[in-house]
Amino acid sequence: MTSGDSPPGAVRPGGQRRRGGRIRARLGEIERWWGRLWRTSLQFRTLAITVVLGAVITVLLQSFSYSRTAAALVEGKVETAQEDAAFRAASMQQHLDSTDRSDAESVRQLTYDLMQQQASHTPDQSRQVILTAAAGGAAGPSRIPNMWTGFGADMLPSSLREAVAADPAHQQVQIVPLADAQVEAASAVVVGQQIQIPDAGPHELYFVYPLDREAGTMSLMLRTYLLGGLLLTALIGLVSLAVTRLVIDPVREAAVVAERLSKGQLGERMQLRGEDDLARLSAAFNTMADNLQAQIRRLEEVSQVQQRFVSDVSHELRTPLTTIQMATEMLYTDRSAFSPTSARSAELLHTDVGRFDEMLSGLLEISRHDAGSVEVEAERQDLRPIIERVIEAAVPLAQAKGSEVTVIDCGGGPFIAEVDARRIERILRNLLVNALEHGEGRPVQIELGGNAEAIAIAVRDHGIGLEPGQSALVFNRFWRADPSRNRTTGGTGLGLSIALEDARLHRGWLQAWGVPGEGARFRLTLPRTSATAIVESPLALADGLEQPSIHDTGPLPIIRPDGPGARAVPVTGENVEAGG
Repeated sequence: MTSGDSPPGAVRPGGQRRRGGRIRARLGEIERWWGRLWRTSLQFRTLAITVVLGAVITVLLQSFSYSRTAAALVEGKVETAQEDAAFRAASMQQHLDSTDRSDAESVRQLTYDLMQQQASHTPDQSRQVILTAAAGGAAGPSRIPNMWTGFGADMLPSSLREAVAADPAHQQVQIVPLADAQVEAASAVVVGQQIQIPDAGPHELYFVYPLDREAGTMSLMLRTYLLGGLLLTALIGLVSLAVTRLVIDPVREAAVVAERLSKGQLGERMQLRGEDDLARLSAAFNTMADNLQAQIRRLEEVSQVQQRFVSDVSHELRTPLTTIQMATEMLYTDRSAFSPTSARSAELLHTDVGRFDEMLSGLLEISRHDAGSVEVEAERQDLRPIIERVIEAAVPLAQAKGSEVTVIDCGGGPFIAEVDARRIERILRNLLVNALEHGEGRPVQIELGGNAEAIAIAVRDHGIGLEPGQSALVFNRFWRADPSRNRTTGGTGLGLSIALEDARLHRGWLQAWGVPGEGARFRLTLPRTSATAIVESPLALADGLEQPSIHDTGPLPIIRPDGPGARAVPVTGENVEAGG
């Protein structure tokens, strides 16, 4: 056998560790299962608490009853033992006083015979006798040696002997533990007193009464109490289960109906049973559901009316707006032939008509989202070319604002996902334009990162930022952080709302974060496939949670466009031309 072999039947330490690990894992699963059941089930918690409290109360009551019964049995045994011992000691003393034997041996034999007569080994009344010389008693040939019928004199406690010696005229009683393995009782009642033996002087006579019958009675009571306690606890559990079901079942039904109502099944109602408090609760719940259904229907009707109004007005305005745009284009083209005042009016008209057209397009898009008639034309494609097109389109605005736009690859590529390129480009264009508008001429970064489930694109500016609470308002329609602030691009207030709807169409996230005076970050998180659910975004939303590391950006080099072949858009001033 080599040193690496193990004898047959040997347990390898690795196997012990594996078994120990499996046992710990199994115990952990059981603990988690019980914990989940405790947290999620009101009926289980109520049942467990009731059973535990019932068991505790049962144990306390039975312990008190058991102790009182045991004390009563022992007290009764002591009284019986004292009476019996007094009678037998008197009878024994009478026989000794009336004997005519004079020699020491005859007295010893008589004493022994009397002791044997007083002893009893019957199952219903066990009694043993011990005779020992008293302190300062006779010595020499007349002395009676220690005698006993079942237990030796060494089982007598010194405290009992001292009490008998101190008060020889009265009985002394003590409960003494027994160490004899042949006796079922754990203790015995010992009654002692002095007697006078002719020619031998005072001796101590002890009667030992084992508590075997009492021990058997207490053992039977203990078994009865244990069985009764288990049955009573089980009965308490069954009663608690029956009672809690009467209350929990309607609550569970209400929870199921509420969940169905939350899913849009507005016709769900609870069943009415009886006229008690739970029936009133069911009736109140159904009344609430009826009112909620009526209110939702009214809101749906109002919403439909509003949607139809917006859609109809938008469509009706499209035709006259087209005519106005054509006329405005002609006036704007020929503005050089007008007077300076008329030329300026033509420029303002051209700008506002363009803004009005943009607003009308946004309203049409919002109405399609509200009506649920928007369809996503998703294809697997790389997101980096989309980002590149967005950056190139923002070159004029970046030049005007003096902001440098850079792209940071935070890893996790390739950045390929199932997306509708037109809608994703619209989202990113809106985020980048807003960042340039509010960036105060400071640099703007576009961060790109991915993980196994999702791809995230974050646009970070260092401008005016967002006040506390505004990150939840920026996606509201027509909301502005500062209404008095002039905008270069003439935004309509619908861009972020449409961007949020487009992100939701992709089952993605669009979130905002900002700090006043330190800028803002808008993060778009998209699943790689339409069947994938986003668990965690690859990029942090707030500063300080993650510090992305800069990787090679690959097809998106960050350069300053200084010639016709430039492709990206870092812009630092008006002296920099936009690339082609």
